[in-house]
Amino acid sequence: MHNNTIAELAEGLTNKTFSSEELTRHYLDRIKTLDGQFNSFITITGELALAQARRADARLANGDAAPLTGIPIAHKDIFCTDGVKTSCGSKMLDNFIPPYNAKVIEQFNQAGAVILGKTNMDEFAMGSSNESSFYGAVKNPWDTRCVPGGSSGGSAAAVAALLAPAATGTDTGGSIRQPAALCGLTGLKPTYGRVSRYGMIAFASSLDQGGPMTRSAEDAALMLNVMAAFDPRDSTCIDQAVPDYSATLNDKLDGLRIGLPREYFGDGLDPEIEQAIQAAIKEFEAMGATVKEVSLPHTELSVPCYYIVAPSEASANLSRFDGVRYGYRCENPKDLQDLYTRTRAEGFGDEVKRRILVGSYALSAGYYDAYYRKAMQLRRMIKNDFMACFDEVDVIMGPTTPNPAFGLGEKTNDPVTMYLEDIYTIAVNLAGLPGMSIPAGMTGGKPVGLQLIGNYFSEARLLNIGHRYQQATDWHQQIAAAAGGEK
Repeated sequence: MHNNTIAELAEGLTNKTFSSEELTRHYLDRIKTLDGQFNSFITITGELALAQARRADARLANGDAAPLTGIPIAHKDIFCTDGVKTSCGSKMLDNFIPPYNAKVIEQFNQAGAVILGKTNMDEFAMGSSNESSFYGAVKNPWDTRCVPGGSSGGSAAAVAALLAPAATGTDTGGSIRQPAALCGLTGLKPTYGRVSRYGMIAFASSLDQGGPMTRSAEDAALMLNVMAAFDPRDSTCIDQAVPDYSATLNDKLDGLRIGLPREYFGDGLDPEIEQAIQAAIKEFEAMGATVKEVSLPHTELSVPCYYIVAPSEASANLSRFDGVRYGYRCENPKDLQDLYTRTRAEGFGDEVKRRILVGSYALSAGYYDAYYRKAMQLRRMIKNDFMACFDEVDVIMGPTTPNPAFGLGEKTNDPVTMYLEDIYTIAVNLAGLPGMSIPAGMTGGKPVGLQLIGNYFSEARLLNIGHRYQQATDWHQQIAAAAGGEK
């Protein structure tokens, strides 16, 4: 069962080949048996999952089931879940049990999906390797000596290891697409505002966006059908009709105009990844697409721009963690100042502290104009680069990452090198555009990701493009040896 896609599992539930309770027990058993080598879960919600599965079986029996009713999924531990610890991968929230559900959790509950547990992540979503978690590093199922990517590395590893059919993630600068690429998955970052951020613990509020991590574009469409919804509790959520993302998956690609940014194929890109991407482009040409070189001239400035904007917003968002209201609190503080200082010193990890310091500095009175204001001006220029390209092409394609999965500990002492792993993904968040990574090859036994970037609210088109590519190739069907692919 664990080798089936969501679509296949849903068919099995409908045909009563197995029950949701049987399916859920199967995945819970796999997590218990296998996750010790991956560390992909922080919390396993066994009792809750089985109770939800029984309710799902009742819905299935009554004939009022939705497409995801009875399907077990995992949630990144950044989405508040009523009665379930939501830690954001941090000591600061190790004791936090929310009294409410995030909008995304509400949506899946209404759809009748089953929650297997909460997945590991970089602390407060700050990282590109899932090594900054208070609960330890996550390991890549393709090579457990390597990182799965981050910050949604736990979700990526869980799906790649077949411990869950799908998972939710969040993407602030590539944190869905990058781990999807490194773990051989389909990962979609929707248009900013397409998925509610209510109950999603904030890192950088103008960049964060939730999205699905699955084995196929077809499954991603099913997940996004549930996740995308207007929510008046999130002032940045867009009140726009949500299409059926599954309805146009099989549309033909005749006449599709693909743009290849010259900046994505220069120095720093692994030659074997470039070769895989070029082979993928030829597949699209065979399906009737045309290819044109385009330019995103401010690409090389997207990383420094991001690492002013994101830490600035993080320094504001994380100020709420002071030891007074909720979360970790230091022992026996001498006074209020000592409470604040020691709570944050003990509760936050090194990467979080680094970004708070950078953000606070950039927002300070003497440096706001020199750093933050300049970064925001550059952000507008990056967006304009994309808009100019979309006057000429329908979709932009290129590598998701410059390198395949790298070794655990290889880049932890060099933050700048780590940050450059997101060179192709960050600009998409700065512009608020949708982006998707799909498997497109292998190098040295590790997956390669192809990134698709679309204009605003073009998720249906991206999913269509990804699905047609996956009908012509089998990269998305490759299974990591550590996962075991037998049905």
